[in-house]
Amino acid sequence: MELHKLTDELAVTGQIEPGDISELAAQGIRAIICNRPDGEASGQPGFHELEQAAREHGVQIVYQPVVSGQIGEDDVKEFDQALQSLPKPIVAFCRSGTRSTALWSLSQAGKQPIEDILTAAREAGYDMRPLIPRLQMHR
Repeated sequence: MELHKLTDELAVTGQIEPGDISELAAQGIRAIICNRPDGEASGQPGFHELEQAAREHGVQIVYQPVVSGQIGEDDVKEFDQALQSLPKPIVAFCRSGTRSTALWSLSQAGKQPIEDILTAAREAGYDMRPLIPRLQMHR
């Protein structure tokens, strides 16, 4: 599990396992956002397993599944609401971290300059340039 920092309060990563949650808690992570639908791939832990491990370690967890390539405006709003309401720092995850980064990027449209959003994503290892037209819609 490799965390990719987008902000001081949010990092993204690929699929986590129940056993990773103790490590996240030890690193001071207080909340997790799961953007990966259950059953997307064989062998993937179900959200209920992650939720149980999070409870055991005092970490809040939210299930916000988003289908890859199908991020809608409601998904962006829900992600932004989670960012605002959950205790920080937060880790968001999906298969590779790209979906979670896209959700964050779109949630920041109109709040910060597009170049700053793209730079933060790029420094975390994600190319969000394909989102530029959607980001520009929220200037």
